[in-house]
Amino acid sequence: MNEEALLSVEGLTVGFQTEQGPVQVVEDVTFSLGAGETMGLVGESGCGKSVTAQTIMRLLPSPPARIDAGRIMFMGEDLAQVPEKRMQKIRGDRIGMVFQEPMTSLNPTLRIGPQIAEVLSLHRGLRSTAARELVIAILEKVGFSNIDRRLEQYPHELSGGLRQRVMIAMAVVCGPRLLIADEPTTALDVTIQAQIMELLQLLQRDLGLAILLITHDLAVVSEVCRTVAIMYAGRIVERGLTRSVFARPRHPYTSALISSSPRHTRKGERLQSIPGLVPAPGQRGQGCSFAGRCGRVRDRCRVEMPPLTDSGNQAAACWNPMP
Repeated sequence: MNEEALLSVEGLTVGFQTEQGPVQVVEDVTFSLGAGETMGLVGESGCGKSVTAQTIMRLLPSPPARIDAGRIMFMGEDLAQVPEKRMQKIRGDRIGMVFQEPMTSLNPTLRIGPQIAEVLSLHRGLRSTAARELVIAILEKVGFSNIDRRLEQYPHELSGGLRQRVMIAMAVVCGPRLLIADEPTTALDVTIQAQIMELLQLLQRDLGLAILLITHDLAVVSEVCRTVAIMYAGRIVERGLTRSVFARPRHPYTSALISSSPRHTRKGERLQSIPGLVPAPGQRGQGCSFAGRCGRVRDRCRVEMPPLTDSGNQAAACWNPMP
């Protein structure tokens, strides 16, 4: 792992206690993110991306969730081991997070101004006038106008795009080093999606943020992410420099994702798809979890888990990688 990385996730394994017994949801996940860089974490729904992000933030309830193995090194501390009281100081201050659906993340009974000011009160001890000035400044930075009126509005009085801007304001108002954006544009229309991504890039330049972008949108990853990690069934199956991974994918799953992207389909052509579904935790078998959907499968793939093997600017976990 990169010793100079702002965030280093090393061998992270996360399990849940279920009625059928313990089940591992995320297994042996390893990646790093440098200061000021953007990394994309990509995969279908059910691959473990959000569980990974919420584990980094220590947001999963324990029980039933637990960290079975691994380290989450951030600014010299292992977030997998720090006490919850210490994590409360890091969460929202040093690390901010933007969620997929702001309406379920914002408090519907509080006005916008007090919700953002609460972050400053908790982490900076600011009250009244000092907090209000910073709230106004951050709302201006994320693109609000007519701010005096907006401060007094409730979440339901704002559009989806404005609610997401409020979430972004709350996430960065304390000047974090790392921003985790979990599918931040999924619930928005295409035009607003582009505006939100432009805003995140602007904030990154102005504030020096590192961004971990969790998404299924390969087009966005290709435009804004220096590095990318492809996740399937709870494991990283490929990672590396985005330009290298997209130009020459080594894992069949990565190749299938790229081929099924609308950007790689000509007008009038049938959009390609990946047959089958992501196996549920507890049903992944002992070999490669992608074996049942893979056109390059071999007998070995079904019985032996391939390691993540480095090759130049990328690494892939496959016994029969793409040429």
